[in-house]
Amino acid sequence: MRALLKYLFIGMGFGIILVKSEVVSWFRIQEMFRLESFYMYGVIGSAIVTGMISMLLIKRFNVKAITGEKISVAPKTFNKGQIIGGLIFGCGWALTGACPGPLFAQVGAGFFVMFIALLSAVAGTWAYGRIRNRLPH
Repeated sequence: MRALLKYLFIGMGFGIILVKSEVVSWFRIQEMFRLESFYMYGVIGSAIVTGMISMLLIKRFNVKAITGEKISVAPKTFNKGQIIGGLIFGCGWALTGACPGPLFAQVGAGFFVMFIALLSAVAGTWAYGRIRNRLPH
């Protein structure tokens, strides 16, 4: 249990950053999908660039995970299910005003109606896990 505390604190810090940067704001997300503001595109774009630089540094300097394990990224292959899944994900994001990461921050910030979206995301993940073997991949 004590070993898991570091993950709790990292998650809490991430949640605070999400709330303070307003990326969990339903209004900011709606502005993005209505193409009324560049704010969210800037945040997402800077996250992509940060991720790219981080992966480059992890590979170049052979950085270890917080547990000391070697970090490795398996090569991914493209399939049409990623397009369909992305469209479903985007529709859910536009309708609820949240994607999976910020759901926890929204509930933690007191937007308790988002608990329904969180339960729906968990149920959808569970359902996918149950029928994954029968889906075309």
